[in-house]
Amino acid sequence: MRPVIFLILAPILCGSRLYGATFPESGPTIASSHAALWNGIALAPADAPFAVKRAIWAANQLRSKPYRFGGGHGSFYDSGYDCSGTVSYALGGAGLISSPMSSSDFRRYGERGQGRWITVYARNGHTFAVIAGLRLDTTPGDSPRYRWAPRWQTRARGPSGFEARHPVGL
Repeated sequence: MRPVIFLILAPILCGSRLYGATFPESGPTIASSHAALWNGIALAPADAPFAVKRAIWAANQLRSKPYRFGGGHGSFYDSGYDCSGTVSYALGGAGLISSPMSSSDFRRYGERGQGRWITVYARNGHTFAVIAGLRLDTTPGDSPRYRWAPRWQTRARGPSGFEARHPVGL
């Protein structure tokens, strides 16, 4: 009987598993309508839809991963992540996509325009996302001391040259 119970409880205790990646079912929140950044970790708005919280918690898992050009497209799990691999991981963690997508693929993702909670900005060659007000990007961004790597950033990035897309309903 114990093995059966473990098989039922394991996905609940370990988080959702999809294509070799383990995505969290819980994480840090903040009583606000926007996400906040604390020591590089994003705090999800407590009143955000569960999918938005899961996208944030999933992306938090990448903060110590290195940048790897062209990495992560065969699976959500990889040793390093490029821009589209990073955005794919967050959306996969939220249950909003079932397999990783390239920057070009994100140009056709979801619906056109900015979303209320999640907006993916895509062009051929680069993708980033704004989730609950924080930018998820791999560019050096907020400080010249940073290198290319998956991270949350507080500074807005101009959308010039990018197509804005969002998950249906978010």
